[in-house]
Amino acid sequence: MKKPKPPLASAEGPAVPSPSPQREKLERFKRMCQLLERVPDTSSSSSDSDSDSDSSGTSLSEDEAPGEARNGRRPARGGSGEKENRGGRRAVRPGSGGPLLSWPLGPAPPPRPPQLERHVVRPPPRSPEPDTLPLAAGSDHPLPRAAWLRVFQHLGPRELCICMRVCRTWSRWCYDKRLWPRMDLSRRKSLTPPMLSGVVRRQPRALDLSWTGVSKKQLMWLLNRLQGLQELVLSGCSWLSVSALGSAPLPALRLLDLRWIEDVKDSQLRELLLPPPDTKPGQTESRGRLQGVAELRLAGLELTDASLRLLLRHAPQLSALDLSHCAHVGDPSVHLLTAPTSPLRETLVHLNLAGCHRLTDHCLPLFRRCPRLRRLDLRSCRQLSPEACARLAAAGPPGPFRCPEEKLLLKDS
Repeated sequence: MKKPKPPLASAEGPAVPSPSPQREKLERFKRMCQLLERVPDTSSSSSDSDSDSDSSGTSLSEDEAPGEARNGRRPARGGSGEKENRGGRRAVRPGSGGPLLSWPLGPAPPPRPPQLERHVVRPPPRSPEPDTLPLAAGSDHPLPRAAWLRVFQHLGPRELCICMRVCRTWSRWCYDKRLWPRMDLSRRKSLTPPMLSGVVRRQPRALDLSWTGVSKKQLMWLLNRLQGLQELVLSGCSWLSVSALGSAPLPALRLLDLRWIEDVKDSQLRELLLPPPDTKPGQTESRGRLQGVAELRLAGLELTDASLRLLLRHAPQLSALDLSHCAHVGDPSVHLLTAPTSPLRETLVHLNLAGCHRLTDHCLPLFRRCPRLRRLDLRSCRQLSPEACARLAAAGPPGPFRCPEEKLLLKDS
């Protein structure tokens, strides 16, 4: 057997016996506990220098190396419960018993600015349109622009779009708003930005958006750029989209079609009829949005007498009114329309009350108060007798009517 070697003597003193394995484990455990106790102090000292980390605490700044703080000190590694993640932060494992370390939360990032419109419509060119068409040889075409526009007026929308592909000059001429008095986009499920910009560049006087999926934002964008619009058809659209009329100026509007819009109540019609609440400084006159409208179509809506009173007050220039298939229109509604204080008594020319089942024969003499009435539609009214309608047609407001159909009264102008 080999004899154990004696411990080596040091220069400073006698030799120290080697520790036992149990004592080495105990010393190692003490050092680990001391390391865990020092971790909060280290994190608190380093957190002051790392105040510009983001609110989510994902990483340090880009010019720092991972795992290195700004004060130049590298965080201590190697604890049994510690580990270093990608961003340079140190965390303690859940089972180690130490606290979970994270950098202090910095200030919240500023809110993002509102996103502007990405699709920009170019304004019309400042320079006048060319009067002649340049030919390939360098000379001008014998026909001037006015003559070409007269030819283009006999073409439809499809043919005009084909002519716009011929050359750049024809493309500019075909954008003339005199060639696009009316644009029909009805029955389209979605409206794309190029379609909307094409409408604005052509500046039509009549626009049909019935039964389309136009949104409120799209409709508001259109109306703010079509100041010369005279006829607008929105039948079958949702009220969420139609509510854009409450915030868009329509100075030239003469016809508004709101037939068969779902879920329309008196409160929503009140927002549409009342003047805008935010008037300009110095403006004393508050005009309603439908002051200049001459024809209004409200078929299929849940109108009550309260809405009719607002209509008489804020749309006094109506000459044509469509209240067909309105379930709440009855004899009191006819009395409101033909009362001595009603402005529509002298302006109504066309009145459509077809399908109003609450009307009875007692309301027929009230129509004699309207001297300018030329068309009265009472078809599909269940409680109106054909004999009473025939008597009204024979007497009528000044002059007799003719009846091409039952309960339809017409007078030649």
